Amino acid sequence: MLLSKSCVYGLRAALYLAMKDRNEFTPIKKLSDKLEISFHFLTKILQQLTADGMLESFKGPNGGVRLTKPGDKIALVDVVLAIDGPKLLTECALGLPGCGLKNPCPLHDQWAKTRDKIRDMLQRTTLEDLAEKGKAENLRLTEDGDFESLLRD
Repeated sequence: MLLSKSCVYGLRAALYLAMKDRNEFTPIKKLSDKLEISFHFLTKILQQLTADGMLESFKGPNGGVRLTKPGDKIALVDVVLAIDGPKLLTECALGLPGCGLKNPCPLHDQWAKTRDKIRDMLQRTTLEDLAEKGKAENLRLTEDGDFESLLRD
């Protein structure tokens, strides 16, 4: 897997929040239950997204988290960079320091092309794009849960 488990969970959480009303805070417990992610693990991931300014949190009985911008203003690359940093988009596939045109590894040419395609897809695709596709086609966001079941309270 190219993305860390934290990043995958962060993408799933951000996508879920993009499907919700932006004016409402979603309790983290509800989010962790719906997405089948450990509450404590998800809390740490959401803290990263909050520190990056993508989410805001509100404490108290009606508290939770919500996106700070509409889903069409948040590209997948924003979530990936907030959680995993730029490594996926900049580093050598074999982990060799200094890999580049002057001193390439055996995978450099192929990986550079693939990495550019991945970067382009992450930059072009927004949370709203995926939320709309997921709803329209009733796709999965959890092991067994489709979009319709996730949106039921």
